[in-house]
Amino acid sequence: MKTCIIIPVYNHHEAIGQVIEALRQFNLPCLLINDGSSAQCTSELRRLAEKEKQWVVLRERTRNGGKGAAVITGFQLAISNGFTHAIQLDADGQHCLDDIKLFLSASTANPDMLILGVPHYDGSVPKKRLYGREFTNLWIWINTLSFDIKDGMCGFRCYPLAAVDKLLQSTALGQHMDFDIDIAVRLHWQGIGIVNIATDVKYPLDGVSHFRMLQDNLLISKKHAQLFLGMLWRLPILLLRHWQ
Repeated sequence: MKTCIIIPVYNHHEAIGQVIEALRQFNLPCLLINDGSSAQCTSELRRLAEKEKQWVVLRERTRNGGKGAAVITGFQLAISNGFTHAIQLDADGQHCLDDIKLFLSASTANPDMLILGVPHYDGSVPKKRLYGREFTNLWIWINTLSFDIKDGMCGFRCYPLAAVDKLLQSTALGQHMDFDIDIAVRLHWQGIGIVNIATDVKYPLDGVSHFRMLQDNLLISKKHAQLFLGMLWRLPILLLRHWQ
């Protein structure tokens, strides 16, 4: 196995330095994808890439394309450089990075499976955030006819890149906040097994969230509808898999 870390970054200049510092202990190559960030954030990313050039690679997108577009750029870079697996992380410091050890262990034991983070929030999380996730996960269960994916929105996960490469060659994935849902469901449809790992999630270190309440909820709703239609013509295969 040859594993890297992919971090899509859009204007998280205050948090990304702490994230990179915390990742040093794992001795894994890190691909930073600058998704058309501000001059201030771009300057910080270039500084970090130069300082940590032994293990950090910066790829810059000229325009902001969305989280999905940035992660896909990271996939393409990872695949072209011979990596077999990629851990996806958010740039805002919300993930418990110590749990990377758990993801690596699960991926080593199950190299052909998708390792998904299942977020555990403390009592301060807004109820509407929890309700929104429950609604999304309900649709994921419908669209996969299973409970295999415990949470489809967490941005902390480890991908088998051979399966991702196959998917990218046949499917146009969601480019924005609908990406995490889209790729998880489609990899499941592809027959990729799922391992779920509980992980603590906290509010971003820099307090910056790029989730657009109206636009992204509409995108996610549209994605659920698209996936539902995709599920319908896959229904015989999914039912057979369920019965087996």
